[in-house]
Amino acid sequence: MKKSKKEIKKILEILEKTYPNSTTALKYKNTFELLIAVMLSAQTTDNQVNKVTPTLFSKFKTPEDFAKLKPEELEKYIKGVGLYKTKSKNIINTCKMLLEKYNGKIPETREELIKLPGVGRKTANVMLSVAFGKDAIAVDTHVFRVANRIGLANGKNVKKTEEDLMKNIPQELWGKAHHWLIYHGRNICKARNPECEICPIKTFCNYYQDKK
Repeated sequence: MKKSKKEIKKILEILEKTYPNSTTALKYKNTFELLIAVMLSAQTTDNQVNKVTPTLFSKFKTPEDFAKLKPEELEKYIKGVGLYKTKSKNIINTCKMLLEKYNGKIPETREELIKLPGVGRKTANVMLSVAFGKDAIAVDTHVFRVANRIGLANGKNVKKTEEDLMKNIPQELWGKAHHWLIYHGRNICKARNPECEICPIKTFCNYYQDKK
């Protein structure tokens, strides 16, 4: 069931009140560390990433440090995250590209970011929103699930879900809404056993209404 503008406004107000000041759970000290952390977070929880990054970032601090590594050297430090072998190669190649094309700086456009090895649209949108304060919605598994369950989107894939959210949510709220939906997905609207009875937006939720 398609949501009216009034319903969407109410959903967003409730989510904002429920998850005030929500931001990324990834721990980082600068833009470069955030990029590496987001790359590591694909198909892995932020908590798991936060377990490996303190040691990783104390040892390797710059693109130069990472670019010098062989994949098997980096693998030792990121074994705790999923797909670590692939991520190891991508991180090293990304750091080489940052040095060769961008003087070691992180590019600030989606078009440039997604050219970096291992950086997809979701990672690029997180960087645009969190690192650079630009309006972007990153659709991860939580955002995809929650947005489609509620009815804020009706997308069979990540790209369509992102497009629906951009249409339905005011642009100035894109970055914040991304985090509200993530926190809601982690805390209440869980994948297997959503806690609908305690959900503050159940009145407006398609999934809950269909269950009744």
